[in-house]
Amino acid sequence: MHIQAMSTIRTICVYCGSSPGTDRAFIAAARRFGEILATDGVGLVYGGGSRGLMGAVATSVLDHGGHVTGIIPEFLQNREQTLRRAQEIIVTPDMHVRKQTMFDKADAFVALPGGIGTLEELVEQLTWAQLGRHKKPILILNVKGFWDPLCALLDHMRGMEFIRGELGVTLLVVERPEQVLPKLRAAAAQVTEGEKQGKPETVERM
Repeated sequence: MHIQAMSTIRTICVYCGSSPGTDRAFIAAARRFGEILATDGVGLVYGGGSRGLMGAVATSVLDHGGHVTGIIPEFLQNREQTLRRAQEIIVTPDMHVRKQTMFDKADAFVALPGGIGTLEELVEQLTWAQLGRHKKPILILNVKGFWDPLCALLDHMRGMEFIRGELGVTLLVVERPEQVLPKLRAAAAQVTEGEKQGKPETVERM
């Protein structure tokens, strides 16, 4: 009998702000997480910019000898100042292709503090998971309680039965960068490589 291998975490897509935020703890967490990724040999997939938390996590990965894939739409190259140091930069024609490429290249998703773009990307992955499109782990690094309002909103939605328990979407939450990889690896070990990738319809634009 053929036994499928459990899924592993080789690359992580990180969503985060192109601004640093007002608390130095955000930048510190981004840098520390970048260092951990590099040390553990986990590749970073991210939005390709050199500013804010995006730039901090990517630069830290590179400074510690890790691999970075930046994926940026053509129209954002100047605004977010593409990080030219990255080993791989993919320029996409639009946001749809950017997000799909990030999805395809990632084994898991992690959201650091950020704004509307970060929230939108995180919620889209939760939506895709809820619709059965993938079983890749989704985690928020809740630095100094930044994501507490979102967690409260999701709890409220569950309480009102707009998020139904049987749909089985789990948003993992940790507070420190050191907790991210153990949490993701434990979640990934629960599904096979085939299950993780979900259904081919994922490639359709939502």
